[in-house]
Amino acid sequence: MCLDIANQLLESSVRVINESREIKLAAVDSTGLEAGHTSRYFVRRKRSRQLETYEETYYRRWPKLAIACDCSNHMILSAITTRGPSVDINQFEKIMTPAINRHIIEHVLADAGYDSESNHRFARDTNNIKSTIPPKHGRPTTKPFSGKYRRLMQEEFEKEIFGQRWQVETVFSMIKRNQGEALLSKSDLAQNREMMLKVLTHNIAIILLVKELFYRACLTPLIFPS
Repeated sequence: MCLDIANQLLESSVRVINESREIKLAAVDSTGLEAGHTSRYFVRRKRSRQLETYEETYYRRWPKLAIACDCSNHMILSAITTRGPSVDINQFEKIMTPAINRHIIEHVLADAGYDSESNHRFARDTNNIKSTIPPKHGRPTTKPFSGKYRRLMQEEFEKEIFGQRWQVETVFSMIKRNQGEALLSKSDLAQNREMMLKVLTHNIAIILLVKELFYRACLTPLIFPS
């Protein structure tokens, strides 16, 4: 599936539920998926600095899906496919950009894996989006952070609103429970397409559920007190 086509379909699916394009609260996260064929990559790393000895190691790679979702209805706003193991901190802008281009987002939540001053600046200064990310990256310290927004997270972290970040974890749980967490495709490209199909299927399932609930509500007779 072409990425442009997938993004167009993703945008269209969200507009079915939310025509206003306004998103009050979004959340970002990533998850790994199982694959019958997992690629491995070779690394020759230094074993001892003193003896200048090396060891040969093979690392396992797996399909990784990162998303931004609407916390109010579990619709996926944007998605990118990568390979794990990999850090999340440098993926925040890439995940958020498609969602920002298509929607008006007021507030975004992300876990400590996305904690960086540049990610806060991208959300707040560049796109006028309030960001809440736990200031946990790096070594633990009681000293104030030098960054303006990470220091703000230290001083005024909103635990109650951050509790809504579990909504994105619910989205991943829904995808894996309803569609399975294993991919059937073999190549990286095919696995990326399959992950995007899972994303689109998830949004379509929510649309069908909402329409079914609306239809049932319309059929339910109104009972007025006598």
